[in-house]
Amino acid sequence: MKIEFGSVIGSPIGEITILATDSAVNEITFAQKDNSSLIENEISQLAAQELKQYFEGTLQHFSFPFSQSGTDFQQEVWNNLLSVPFGTTISYAKFSAHHPLAIRAIAAANGKNKLAIVVPCHRIIGSDGKLVGYAGELWRKKWLLQHEIEVNKQGQMVLKF
Repeated sequence: MKIEFGSVIGSPIGEITILATDSAVNEITFAQKDNSSLIENEISQLAAQELKQYFEGTLQHFSFPFSQSGTDFQQEVWNNLLSVPFGTTISYAKFSAHHPLAIRAIAAANGKNKLAIVVPCHRIIGSDGKLVGYAGELWRKKWLLQHEIEVNKQGQMVLKF
């Protein structure tokens, strides 16, 4: 899978780089990259538009095509992340209840997710309610969760550090 296209957007949590092929978005990252050679295509532009709408609070579900390569186990974890509802959190223990002996492997797969925000690994928290393990840094995870709670109008949520 050769990344050929991309878009960059500014957001309340920093610059976001969207990388895509001609058929799907393959990476959404906060990592600083050399974006000087990126050429936008329809898919990266749609992803950029939808992410902007997410940050504006007008979009909760993404429709652009996305995929990432990984093992069957990683794919299962990432697919399960898609079922965690917008504006909610779930503990790693509860998230891994279907594979209780694999909690560390599930956490590792979660950490290898290359589709930040869209595959919502930020919604998984520690069993004690603390924010743990986010490749995009914990302050971003906190911001994303608070943003989703506000958009979802579910009231206050206390996040622990």
